[in-house]
Amino acid sequence: MKISIIVTIKKEVLDPQGNVIQQTLKNMGFKSIKTVRQGKYFDIEIDEKKIKSYKKAKKPLLINEVDEIVKTEAEEICKKLLANLVIEEYKII
Repeated sequence: MKISIIVTIKKEVLDPQGNVIQQTLKNMGFKSIKTVRQGKYFDIEIDEKKIKSYKKAKKPLLINEVDEIVKTEAEEICKKLLANLVIEEYKII
C-alpha cells in the first residue's frame, strides 16, 4: 500500500522560497502567475503484512481496519518528523 503526503507552509506564514520562484517565473515570461507556495511531497510504501501483524487478533483484519491503522501511522509520521506543525500543514492523499 502506498500513501502520499504533501507538506506546505501555512498560508499565514511568509514563504520566501515561493516568492523567489514566483518572481523568477514572472521574469521568465510567465506573466499569469499570481502566487507560488513551496512545499514537500512524500510517497511512502507501507508493508501491509507488517500492519496485519500489529494486531494479534484471532481473526484477520478487515480492509477498512488496515486502512485506519495506515492512516493513524501516517498522521504520526507527519506530526513526529515530516512537518513542523508550528509553520507547516500536511495533507495525506
